[in-house]
Order: sequence, then C-alpha cells, then structure tokens
Amino acid sequence: MDLMKLGASLLGNFLSGNNADENSLANVLGKLLGGDTDGAEGGLNLQGLVDKMTGGETSDTFTELAQSWLGDGENKPIEPDQVKELIGEDKLQQAAAELGQDENSLAETLSQVLPQLVDKSSSGGSLLDSVGGIDGAADMLKKLF
Repeated sequence: MDLMKLGASLLGNFLSGNNADENSLANVLGKLLGGDTDGAEGGLNLQGLVDKMTGGETSDTFTELAQSWLGDGENKPIEPDQVKELIGEDKLQQAAAELGQDENSLAETLSQVLPQLVDKSSSGGSLLDSVGGIDGAADMLKKLF
C-alpha cells in the first residue's frame, strides 16, 4: 500500500455519507497535498506540508504539531481552523465541492487524517528515511494492514 492509498483510505474512513472511490479520494488528496496542480503526478507531498508547518512563515504552534506527528510519541491534534489556514481555504473549498462535502466537514476530517498520515509515514523525526524511502514505507504499511 503506498502513501496515496493510505491517505485515501484514511480520508474515506472519516468522510460520512461519501461514496467516492479510492481513486477519487486519492485525486482530491493529491490536489490538497500534491506536488503539482492536479495531484495526478505529484503524489502526496508530505515533506512540503511539514516544511510549510515548520517554516518561518507559520506560528510555533504549527512547528510543535509537525514535530509531534513526526516523532514517535503522541500526536498533538490540529484544529479544523488550523487546517484551513495551512492548506488554504480556496483549495479546501474546491476539494469539498468535489467530494460533496461542506468545507467545515472536510477541514474536520483532515484534522483527523493529517496527523495519522504524517505519523504513519515517519519515524524518529523524518519522513520515510527511517524505513527505506517509499518502498520501505509501502512494505511497512503492508504489514500493518
């Protein structure tokens, strides 16, 4: 299972009343967290998300959240309003419309998904490096599921 599928699965688990298939969910997640404009080729750019959270333009709160998600301890929760700030309301509105959700519901869902997704793709404070990159992460996730 790759990170895109994991993200789509987590997103699907938290969305209520949504009948979107895994590919649709992965596409939307790619648009929110992807490396390109449509998410199709960029996959999930979790490093970009973490970099944004720990960069100089964000508050110390985002840095603390990112560190807790990357570390091996408990994940600190992110509030839906913080998700909106981090991802951007325009992107969030577009994704919500694609999924037939309202923006607030999607922000609430992402507040549950993002910590888990970053946590499951990191260990010891860095994304993927500790498990042998993408292939190592995929092998690790196969064992979990």
